Amino acid sequence: MAKAQLIVLLLGLGTSAAHASPATTPKIVAAANAFVTTLSDAEKGALFFAPGDTAQKQRWSNLPAGIFKRAGLKWGDLKEPQRNAWLALMQATLSAEGYRRVVDEWRADDALARESGAGRGPNFGMGFYWIALIGKPSETEPWQWQWGGHHVTINATVAGPHVSLTPSFIGVQPSTFTDASGATVRPLGDIERDAFALMNWLDADQQRAASLARRPGDVVLGPGEDGKTIAPEGLPAARMSEDQRAALMRLIAHYAGLANDEDAAERTSEIRAGLDQTYFAWNGPTTPGSAIYFRVTGPALVIEWSAQGPGSSGAQPPSHIHGIYRDPTNDYAARFVR
Repeated sequence: MAKAQLIVLLLGLGTSAAHASPATTPKIVAAANAFVTTLSDAEKGALFFAPGDTAQKQRWSNLPAGIFKRAGLKWGDLKEPQRNAWLALMQATLSAEGYRRVVDEWRADDALARESGAGRGPNFGMGFYWIALIGKPSETEPWQWQWGGHHVTINATVAGPHVSLTPSFIGVQPSTFTDASGATVRPLGDIERDAFALMNWLDADQQRAASLARRPGDVVLGPGEDGKTIAPEGLPAARMSEDQRAALMRLIAHYAGLANDEDAAERTSEIRAGLDQTYFAWNGPTTPGSAIYFRVTGPALVIEWSAQGPGSSGAQPPSHIHGIYRDPTNDYAARFVR
């Protein structure tokens, strides 16, 4: 399949997920079943894992193929109708913004592959992403779809009317690339912009409270850290003005809003209810474009952003971003899976 055709396929399926209804779960299940019907028996055998398969749930990483071994169906092995069907499932689950963000993070890996050169080191590129279903698609019983590879993983657990997208790895390399049409793409540019806007909205005392004395080497609660917690640090939203709290919610909304409108509304309401106990923390310069680390922690929320690799010294804008989105109370829909 030509690369240009793939980009059209990825971006041209429409935006129906942006207008979710109370029938969201049936739509997700129907899309999952439609995908399954495109597969051979052997492919189904590779796709499906037993309900509650903890090993497969935790078999995700920001590392590329060749360094980290995934299981399931490899994207590069799928035919166009199968790819169309899988992307329709992603669109049924995610919002229009969330889908676009994930696809752009994914496309960035093709740019990285071009930069790296064929046959050098780990395998980069859009073909080296894997998909899996843990449990059978159901409107009542919990099940999970998992998709990911280098720098981006989405774990979508469906439990009746509830959808959890935590834990998911929201990163990118390179952070900016030029696509086949010549357009400049920054998959996480809006998140970076709103993080700097919030930090620079704080007064000097608030900035001191938000500042971490030590920068973590990477995200703290990344892959392999399931079940662990992190103590809140930084500036609590309770000490912010209403405008600053709104700016904090704008930043959070890029993560809560990964899900379709129905599930994003439920998630946003939950986060807003705990906003006074939610903390914003920062390490690095406050000049937009600088290499930074930031964290948002709340009763049901952990967001981390960490500039890695080239650009982390501050000599140039960071081109390599690691990020994590978790809910310490509900990763893999734990509250709804009994």
